[in-house]
Amino acid sequence: MTDLELEKRLSGATLRLRSRQPFFAALALFARSSLRDDIQTAATDGRDIFWSREFLARLTPAEVDGVLLHEVLHAALLHVVRRGPREPLAWNVACDIVVNGIVSGAGLTLPKGAVRKKEWEGFSVEEVYALLDKHAVTLTLPEGGEDLLTPGPGGRESIEAHWKQAIAQAKTLVQASGQGSVPAGLDRELGGLEPARLNWRSYLWRYLVRTPTDFSELDRRLIYRGLYVETLQSDSVRVFVCIDTSGSIGVAELKLFVSELLGILSAYPHIEADLWWADADAYGPHRLESAYDEIPRPRGGGGTDFRPFFKAVEKKIHEDGIPDALCVYLTDGYGTFPDPPPALATLWVVAPGGLSLSGFPFGEAVLLV
Repeated sequence: MTDLELEKRLSGATLRLRSRQPFFAALALFARSSLRDDIQTAATDGRDIFWSREFLARLTPAEVDGVLLHEVLHAALLHVVRRGPREPLAWNVACDIVVNGIVSGAGLTLPKGAVRKKEWEGFSVEEVYALLDKHAVTLTLPEGGEDLLTPGPGGRESIEAHWKQAIAQAKTLVQASGQGSVPAGLDRELGGLEPARLNWRSYLWRYLVRTPTDFSELDRRLIYRGLYVETLQSDSVRVFVCIDTSGSIGVAELKLFVSELLGILSAYPHIEADLWWADADAYGPHRLESAYDEIPRPRGGGGTDFRPFFKAVEKKIHEDGIPDALCVYLTDGYGTFPDPPPALATLWVVAPGGLSLSGFPFGEAVLLV
């Protein structure tokens, strides 16, 4: 096929996408497609999409539609710039699992050999990446299937700004035209793009080094270093930590969480932490006053019930006369919640593959990724 014929194939795909999926078609307008000889299939640098002439020529029209949306989603969901230090091939596989689930859910056709893991398709890419490692799952991409290139012109900040604007405009266009809204299945991924979302470590550190009465104004001397630390007023912060041992939390996640907790105790000696293990019951508390305290062996293995921990905390607060405290709960979120919710500041640290963050009836939830 000539280049003109190939470009007509791409234009046709955009038109067909517009009639079937207006939101995705609007996003596609923000990604320029071009032909290249140095790639085997199709790929994106986070802003533009590149096509192998030979690959494009052998696809059916339906497959062109599917591959176009596949690459548009990689770009729009910032898969190129969200990788960070993660292993590139495994990250690409995780991204493909999520994207191919969305493409399939939109009723479009994927080329033969497209990587799928249906039970994980509703999770965020970071969760899928963690699940691949946790379960030692090895999935391979089709030949030439590595399609996440080095970030394009402008780097991360420029790409993020470009797609933030594109997603906002796509939402406005489809709503104004009465052609629907954001397609189902994008919530978990789009949620990860919100500026307010921090990684779980940032949340944990923020919660454990600050309470409403323990700190006052911002120490502006540290702004230039990118640190947002507030001035300590009182001597200690009491924190109640619970780790789900019902079988949903793997050894790797448990070690990661405990290591971070010990790091915080080492850096902030004013923190006093009480640790529980919990399944359908709560086992503790175990006082941790420094990073050198011995961590007790985990107990549990049954079902999941969050109520015993919060009941124990409320009793402890009453007995010890504690004015303010924080609860941090590491879990996958599948269990029985207290009703009514306790009047306790709570951070849920949710394991990969766990309950949607919006499913937690109280407190604040963040992914352990």
